[in-house]
Amino acid sequence: MIKMIHLMNNQILISQIEEVQSELGEPDCKLVKPVLLNEDTQDLESWMDHLTNQDTFMISSDKILTLVEPKPTLLEKYQDLIK
Repeated sequence: MIKMIHLMNNQILISQIEEVQSELGEPDCKLVKPVLLNEDTQDLESWMDHLTNQDTFMISSDKILTLVEPKPTLLEKYQDLIK
């Protein structure tokens, strides 16, 4: 499923997201091909691509404020970017 993810650090991502089983305190959400949303310009850029070649990240759900459906225009931009 593709969701817009508002993180505790105020970053907004669009990503494929999967909940995974984990031990208490371990990351329990898998982000696949996350991109960072620039709220002012509505531009998308790969998340952390300047630091790693990975496109899959594990994150703890307690770092997420909320999950919502992206607007169709943002969803289309996301899908074009990850192709």
